[in-house]
Amino acid sequence: MSTKKRLGRGLDGLLPPAAAPAKEQAKGGATARIEELHPNRDQPRRRFDDTALDELAASIGEHGVLEPILVRKRSAGGFEIVAGERRWRAAQRAGLQEVPIFVRELSETAAFEAALVENLQRMDLNPIETAKAFQRLVDEFGHTQDQVAQRVGKDRSTVANALRLLKLPDEILGMVDDGQLTEGHGRALLGCASVPAMLKLARVAVAERLSVREVERRARETAAPAKPAPAKTEKSANVKDLERRLSHSLGATVAVDPKKGERGVITIAYDGYDHLDTILARLGVRD
Repeated sequence: MSTKKRLGRGLDGLLPPAAAPAKEQAKGGATARIEELHPNRDQPRRRFDDTALDELAASIGEHGVLEPILVRKRSAGGFEIVAGERRWRAAQRAGLQEVPIFVRELSETAAFEAALVENLQRMDLNPIETAKAFQRLVDEFGHTQDQVAQRVGKDRSTVANALRLLKLPDEILGMVDDGQLTEGHGRALLGCASVPAMLKLARVAVAERLSVREVERRARETAAPAKPAPAKTEKSANVKDLERRLSHSLGATVAVDPKKGERGVITIAYDGYDHLDTILARLGVRD
């Protein structure tokens, strides 16, 4: 099945056939008491906006929960929420006693993937939650980046760019997680030459509200190799001797800087106008 077809069917492309009794299936699902449902400890989404929950609760109070909550049975009794925790939380705020559910038999992997896909389809995850969910599919479930992309219906480059964000220091991850910086800012900061430079630029970006393009430019500057200082040419013994004799004759510090060919520059340092008059007199310069 192609990615587009799978996403077009929503979660059905990831899930096995429903395990609810045929009688309940005919009715379009089942219901369960609010207290029978338990949050998924592996829920990819970690932040629930209170204002958005209040708005959803108001809608649920008026129209009810229109889309069943996807669950699987718990060995300890009741059901674990696979997808729809936000609806469940809002239903509690709306004072509902029961909610519609859809029961499926799902493995740990399938349940996590279903929760991730639902959140991605609803754009409910921030960039860091998405990146951590992708990383878990790689680390714990053994998926390659290509397999992750296929399972969640994203381009491989999207998955790879998301995972790169996890290379950021914790402080910057927190800034992206909180919405102070965007995903684009985070990727731009990865171009810095060092972690200290990255942290410094991130703080400036937040304080000054820098654009992603400006952060990219400044990050490149930190990574650019410093221009080496021009090497000092060691003066020959003859030049040093000439400087010594001129300095003694004029009573002032004299520097001789030979240039290309036979040209050069002589610099005479003086301390005040009286000293300058003395030097001029020794040079035979008259008013």
